[in-house]
Amino acid sequence: MDPMATSTAVPSHVKNLELADQGRRRIEWANQSMPVLQTLRKEFIKNQPLKGMRVAACLHVTTETANLMITLRDGGADIALCASNPLSTQDDVAASLARDFGIATYAIKGEDNDSYYSHIMAAIDHKPHLTMDDGCDLVSILHTKRKDALEGVLAGTEETTTGVIRLRAMAKEGVLRYPVVAVNDALTKHMFDNRYGTGQSTLDGIIRCTNVLLAGSRFVVAGYGWCGRGLASRARGMGADVIVTEIDPVRAIEAVMDGYRVMSMVEAAKIGDIFVTVTGNKGVLRQEHFEHMKNGAIIANSGHFNVEIDIPALERLASSQRQTREFVEEYALKDGRRIYLLGEGRLINLAAAEGHPASVMDMSFANQALAAEYLVQNHSKLEPKVFSVPQELDRRVARLKLESMGTKIDRLTPEQEEYLAGWSEGT
Repeated sequence: MDPMATSTAVPSHVKNLELADQGRRRIEWANQSMPVLQTLRKEFIKNQPLKGMRVAACLHVTTETANLMITLRDGGADIALCASNPLSTQDDVAASLARDFGIATYAIKGEDNDSYYSHIMAAIDHKPHLTMDDGCDLVSILHTKRKDALEGVLAGTEETTTGVIRLRAMAKEGVLRYPVVAVNDALTKHMFDNRYGTGQSTLDGIIRCTNVLLAGSRFVVAGYGWCGRGLASRARGMGADVIVTEIDPVRAIEAVMDGYRVMSMVEAAKIGDIFVTVTGNKGVLRQEHFEHMKNGAIIANSGHFNVEIDIPALERLASSQRQTREFVEEYALKDGRRIYLLGEGRLINLAAAEGHPASVMDMSFANQALAAEYLVQNHSKLEPKVFSVPQELDRRVARLKLESMGTKIDRLTPEQEEYLAGWSEGT
């Protein structure tokens, strides 16, 4: 058995423990591509920065997440993990975490709504000192239905753009009860995870479940944030004619100058073949757009929640629906057109594929681990607000990643440092 593993029995709810052998092998495979997290794990084993801390984590239960959980465990944490999306769990990984690594895991791919929330409740029953969230569902429930467990929580982290938006709204209303570090704000998270991770894994999910040819297709990207930038770039690299829709004029200009066509979604709906939403908002694709789409249009979402596509509106327009392939639902409209919804409108990169590659999650989860250590040391000095990852931690992750890649960079000379610090030397 892998030296990282332990046979400790823990309370869990997973699909099938017999899948654990396969899960452990895949966890080991991902670990090979996560050298920064490996470095931090060695430090955590030695220093035990999370000793005595109970952690409730609501994350996508993937091979990469597994390696983060093992790192936290080896740093002294007692962990309960649940899924942050009903379709993002890898059942073999969940089984291995529970059986081989002694990490209480509550996650089953395809779980219904009741099971999803019962699993979050089980993680909260762990009476956490730290929360680790991906979308803010865990924190939201703690502040509404489970206030009984709030008293012991010292601090938390949040992984996603969507979650950070929700947390900032809570802080603005004065209801957030403890400090949360927005891991998504780290440059080594959103500039790489969101751009390169989402860009590649979203196309991976679309291709796996449809086997559609991207070359020559009109590929509509809704939203030109970091996720949208990455997705547009990768789709163009596959030969697609990429169209961008935006509400922000600055991002729209950027998309134009990056060489994409920019138009309203109503215009794009008339000509697009494949549509992907990556905005973090609701109702991005809705009835007025479905009414204009061509026969055979494919629609998907890679934002955190399944609200970006107005599925109820699509159901109202449809005379029938059926599953044509795994993760592909055909909606036959009353006028004879057919629209194909992928992955129930949930994150297609995790519903139909494996999520981000381990090498990019290496940086994101290194930020998570360092943020957890930082919060244990500093929570008493922090107000109940949303904080960015400290710059020194962000830059440390970048340095470790460069070292692992064998890449060297320059340092300022003393003369250069003096020049940048001064103001008297001019032309």
